[in-house]
Amino acid sequence: MRISAVDTLQARLPDPLWERARPLAEKFDELLTGTDSASSAKRTSLSAFAIRVASAAVAFASQVLLARLMGTFEYGIFTLVWISMVILGSLSCFGMQAAVVRFLPEYLRESDFARMRGLLRTSRFFVLSTSTLAALIGAGAVYLASDLLASHYVLPFLIAFIALPFLSLADALECTGRAHGWAFRSLTPTYILRPALLFVFMLVAWMLDFPINGTTGVICAVLATYMTTLGQLALIHRDVTREHSLTVAPISELPVWLKVALPIFLVEGFFFLLVHADIMMVGLLMQPENVAVYFAAVKTLVLIQFVSFAVKAGVAHRFAAEINNTDKTAVRELAVKAASWSFWPSAVLACVLVAAGQLILSLFGSEFVSGYSLLFVLVIGIVLRSTVGPAESLLTMTGHHKICAVIYAAVLAVNLVINAALIPQFGLMGAAFATASATILEALLLFIVVRRKIGVSMFAFAGPLPLRKM
Repeated sequence: MRISAVDTLQARLPDPLWERARPLAEKFDELLTGTDSASSAKRTSLSAFAIRVASAAVAFASQVLLARLMGTFEYGIFTLVWISMVILGSLSCFGMQAAVVRFLPEYLRESDFARMRGLLRTSRFFVLSTSTLAALIGAGAVYLASDLLASHYVLPFLIAFIALPFLSLADALECTGRAHGWAFRSLTPTYILRPALLFVFMLVAWMLDFPINGTTGVICAVLATYMTTLGQLALIHRDVTREHSLTVAPISELPVWLKVALPIFLVEGFFFLLVHADIMMVGLLMQPENVAVYFAAVKTLVLIQFVSFAVKAGVAHRFAAEINNTDKTAVRELAVKAASWSFWPSAVLACVLVAAGQLILSLFGSEFVSGYSLLFVLVIGIVLRSTVGPAESLLTMTGHHKICAVIYAAVLAVNLVINAALIPQFGLMGAAFATASATILEALLLFIVVRRKIGVSMFAFAGPLPLRKM
């Protein structure tokens, strides 16, 4: 039975109020039942955002718990080690997870179940193989260089590498769900269940009188990663089997997929490094206590970035599905709307989080409040970046991944140089300024390239230009 806001409100509201409420009710019904690309993307984006908001609460609670139990020094160790693993887990996929988002919607539209099955099977085997090799190399490097590393990082890093293959597999499974438009199934395991299990495991460790330090935190994170990834694998496999014909023999076109995956890997790899470059540079140039304070400040603003993530999750597969259509009007309109969807919620959330920032940071511990001033600098870059929406997805899904990779490589280089120059002199404020500057540069370059290559002013306050050939 379909619930209609139009029917419900028309039956219950007086005529004058109904006439005022009618436009909103019609938009609401269109959002829930519309079959066009924009409505589908909005539904996926809203679902993704709702999941990420819920995950923000769970992840924030778990991080507060860790900070309270560990203290700044041990919490800083855990933060640096685990973020390093998340980065390596994504990079170890070499773009195959993005290839799933690129090709799977096309295969589904054409009912090409043989290639669909081959893509799913090959992508999982590929990311498990490459990430396992990366884990072995990484663990070996840490062991051989243990005399050069700070002693408090060695054991946590060695343990964390155990999780690397399953972190990569989780990325591939998430993209499989996103390519189907399954926001709940693709995002919940990684962004809600994993931090929730980490929360539970740390409480159990504390109740059993285990030492609550960076090593224990990493062990709990490894266990949470294995449990959630195995559960997600079973869930995705069940749903794919239920909805599609898997009796056909799989067809693997790994060279074709890698040809697309590797350039996307460069784009997303540089982007992922860019997102975490400031934390890594703080960890390299400062003490674990500083890493903890800076990460808490970044974590306070993370809800804003969920908006962009949600919009990207909603539109990326739609860009891929529309890429081969002769009429590019739908792609153009979706691109312009996506920028608006990214900016306005981001701006509102930025004001709320900065206003409440001091209180939020105090939850981590009194020593974390010193990071409040960082919020005013970091939030400028985040909000200005949101004005161009998921421009990188539009570029990569329309064949302009090479220039997108160049943009991120350049911005990453600028980010690292500014961080290296400012952190020794200005400490955490230098890192915040470097990150905000690089983020603004990223937004400017993406806007210029999308406008020149695709003919769309992908900006929250601008309309589309006449569409050029993609």
